[in-house]
Amino acid sequence: MWNKLQQIWYTPDLRRKLLIVIGLLVVFRIVAHIPLPGVDLTALRNYLAGNQILGLLNLFSGGTLENFSVVLLGVGPYITASIILQLLTMIVPKLEEISKEGESGQQRINLYTRWLTVPLAFLQSYGMIRLLGQSGNNILTSLTLGRMLTIMLTVTAGTMFLVWVGELISEQKVGNGISLLIFAGIIAGLPTALRTAYVNYTPSDLSTYLLFAAAAVATVVGVVFVSEGQRNIPVTYARQVRGNRLFGGASSHLPLRVNMAGVIPIIFAISLILFPPMIAQFFVSAKAGWMVNLATSTIRLFQNQIFYGAAYFSLVVAFTYFYTAVIFHPQKIAENLQKQGGFIPGTRPGPETERYLGRTMNRLNLVGSLFLGMIAILPLLVQGLMGTQSLAIGGTSLLIVVAVAIETAKQIEAQLTMHQYDAV
Repeated sequence: MWNKLQQIWYTPDLRRKLLIVIGLLVVFRIVAHIPLPGVDLTALRNYLAGNQILGLLNLFSGGTLENFSVVLLGVGPYITASIILQLLTMIVPKLEEISKEGESGQQRINLYTRWLTVPLAFLQSYGMIRLLGQSGNNILTSLTLGRMLTIMLTVTAGTMFLVWVGELISEQKVGNGISLLIFAGIIAGLPTALRTAYVNYTPSDLSTYLLFAAAAVATVVGVVFVSEGQRNIPVTYARQVRGNRLFGGASSHLPLRVNMAGVIPIIFAISLILFPPMIAQFFVSAKAGWMVNLATSTIRLFQNQIFYGAAYFSLVVAFTYFYTAVIFHPQKIAENLQKQGGFIPGTRPGPETERYLGRTMNRLNLVGSLFLGMIAILPLLVQGLMGTQSLAIGGTSLLIVVAVAIETAKQIEAQLTMHQYDAV
């Protein structure tokens, strides 16, 4: 490990990229502590402590909600916009054609995602202000129309600033920028969580702490196992005669990962599962009785751990399939193999190869998605046994942290390997 760190440090280009990424993450954490005026932070933190849904949202924003900072919403609106654009890409033929145009098409989709992020951030900031304003805890003081518009514009600009920072990080090719921002936000809350656990510890809680530690270890092992697992599809290249020379005839393999979607299904699932109870919060104080009952029932339903766990599990499985379908294209792989003179032994090139790859990927997705879903709800199962809510949040956080760390380490390893080849 130390040898690897030394190699990274003594590679000037890679060292520069890592220092840029670290600097951008520091900027993110500094901005996350710049509060907006007119907010009673003590009342806000007490309110978040008693609201599980908003507490989870505060966790994934890196404490920006708790501080009511200029980046109050984090990258949540951008993630929501990404989900909407990817769904539309599968439905709208025009967007599907754009997505198939290679790098230029992907850049246009990214541009549309950024455009959609602006109105979403503006609406979500309004919703958050209304939600905190009607909480009855005097969180927002002297809230005039002008101050509300100022806060909404500032929060929207803060979200777009984080999107820009995330893109700058992605350009360094040592990790996904948006994922690393979420990673940094979760890690930033780790010292506080450990201190709280230490202060609240009593000898009677020993079994709870041990069970949580076992769940954490199982989550780490499971995420590493799923992330590193792959199936190697054998590929043989036909021999070609060019003049008096013989080319090809080599054998290789096509690696298909068990969890090709990475951490994205978890982030998507969390973003979506927070949406219904968040919307329901706005109608708790409505004038219509049926609306109040509906909002209260929705909030109560999502606070039910059995329903929450089942919905979380189902969304993780569904998004794993969905995102894999977005990034994995058996038809293109089959066409490329056929153009290069490659084929899978026992399978005809062309459509039959495409169907074979599709079936194989679906089987891998079944195993990977179910395993990932079980790991996701494992802390919830422990929570049900021990009766503590911190395990659910801690388990989800650990799931994202481990997956993002693995993804980032792989990209750094690839960069290091590339520089070693260049040196030779």
